[in-house]
Amino acid sequence: MKISILPSLLSADLGRLGAEIGRVAASGADALHLDVMDGHFVPNLSFSPATAALCRKVLPEGFALNTHLMMTNPEAYAERFAQAGSTTVQFHLELRERLNVRALAAALQARGVRVGLALNPETPAEAAYPFLPCADEVLCMTVHPGYGGQAFIADVLPKIAALRERAPALDIMVDGGINRETAALAARAGANAFVAGSYLFAQADMAAAVADLRAVCAAVWGRA
Repeated sequence: MKISILPSLLSADLGRLGAEIGRVAASGADALHLDVMDGHFVPNLSFSPATAALCRKVLPEGFALNTHLMMTNPEAYAERFAQAGSTTVQFHLELRERLNVRALAAALQARGVRVGLALNPETPAEAAYPFLPCADEVLCMTVHPGYGGQAFIADVLPKIAALRERAPALDIMVDGGINRETAALAARAGANAFVAGSYLFAQADMAAAVADLRAVCAAVWGRA
């Protein structure tokens, strides 16, 4: 599995947004992670399609933009984020009773956009099983979504392991409380993609921190 490191823009200095996006682009990271919150699905507000367009303007051609829709109505916005330049759009399976997951996934993939299925900490791995054939990746939240800087929830680790056993070739991403220690725990459970916000943006040398985090995870996967 490829090890991917994704700095989360939620932890950036928003007064220097363009410079912070450029910092990620120069860090050796695999993608920029954009957390989109609607104030309903989660108790916070954050970025818009205009932010995704700014990211695409600043990021070099080909640099991936991973957009996580923490929204009650992702079907109303997924297309707009795709048009703005998102290369992956993730949406939550807690909405599966009212959302046509397969139709939304197919619409995104028809545009050449990768599809991510997101699970909150309490949502079991089994909720994703029927939809894995239409997914490019699964995002396991290792904090309760809505705010940065939270502590890693270790109870999610068995879910990661269950998903890896069920889908050996699927990209499995973790987001929340990720640092050197927790990334190693998640990698050992089977994650291969790691979103880190507060940890990476707090580093004076983000490139060195990205390389170190990648090395820690690669060592767990036996690729050191």
